[in-house]
Amino acid sequence: MALDFSSVITGQYGQMIVDGTVITLELALGAWLLAMVLALILVVIRLTENRIAVGLVKAYVSYHRNVPTLIQLMMWYFAIPTLLPEALQMWINNYNAEFLFSLTALGLCQAAYFSEDIRSGLRAIPDGQNEAARALGMSYVRAMRGVILPQGIRNALPAVINHTVLLFKNTSLAMVIGVADLTYVTRDIENQTFRTFESYIVATVGYLFFSLLLMGLGALLARRFQRVYAR
Repeated sequence: MALDFSSVITGQYGQMIVDGTVITLELALGAWLLAMVLALILVVIRLTENRIAVGLVKAYVSYHRNVPTLIQLMMWYFAIPTLLPEALQMWINNYNAEFLFSLTALGLCQAAYFSEDIRSGLRAIPDGQNEAARALGMSYVRAMRGVILPQGIRNALPAVINHTVLLFKNTSLAMVIGVADLTYVTRDIENQTFRTFESYIVATVGYLFFSLLLMGLGALLARRFQRVYAR
């Protein structure tokens, strides 16, 4: 059978691919924002001297870094809802439960990686930087905002970009709980058209394009940081 890519990228199938791509991007963006906000909170807690709080953060990071993301997705979708009140379960089901639970699971999981990336970036800064800032009369908050955090983010940027790409690729796991993302619609199109090679090539190109785009944006940010700190 001759290759025919037009049969999977035009008409209703083309629209399915567009819709699936939009859901994939929405899921990736939502999970990234949740992960980054939570990661910053985790880093702040790790900087405290409260042993209990630090221990809880370590346990959180260890769990999410060692349990497969797919298991975490299934835990959130199948297990955790059974612990919720029935009224809350019904409310969630009325507002796209598959998408919400996928976003939550991916965001919580990725927060563990982002927090370690940022913490490593901060640890790479010499102690003298903070001491010099304080010697100039800066408060702790001002020193962190104006001196320490910018350098820490610059140090952590390569790792954060790599894990951002990983997060984007991991959105494909959401198909197992029924999220109609790019992977889900690709399988649906393949089942309807029997164009297996063409369907998965289109999905492959889509994931490759956005992954390379993220890496390119990361490279631009890295060069911008280098120019700023080279002055």
